[in-house]
Amino acid sequence: VQLQASGGGLVQAGGSLRLSCAASGRTFSSLSMGWFRQAPGKEREFVAGIRPSETTYYVDSVKGRFIISRDNAKNTGYLQMNSLKPEDSAVYYCAATPRYYVRAYNTGQYDYWGQGTQVTVSS
Repeated sequence: VQLQASGGGLVQAGGSLRLSCAASGRTFSSLSMGWFRQAPGKEREFVAGIRPSETTYYVDSVKGRFIISRDNAKNTGYLQMNSLKPEDSAVYYCAATPRYYVRAYNTGQYDYWGQGTQVTVSS
């Protein structure tokens, strides 16, 4: 599976961005997807996940602001980010796995990774 993340950029605090993750090489609808982020000097952290059933889950710091979704017909996942804060600035990575997990919060639970897209939120 190849993943291609896009949609990052520079935005002011309070603004919005939508990240996309285009997948190829495997039946997209069977994959669980996740978004992670990594700020300079910090570990990569989980942001949001979506199962094939479209059940979603989030880290507490983005609940109510971010929405993860998927369009199986387009083989693409999305992360809509609203009310952005400077602390959301990071490189964002999409990831996917064909394995079943009730919740996949850890990087080791994912088999495929996109290249990352930079999100910078100015204050």
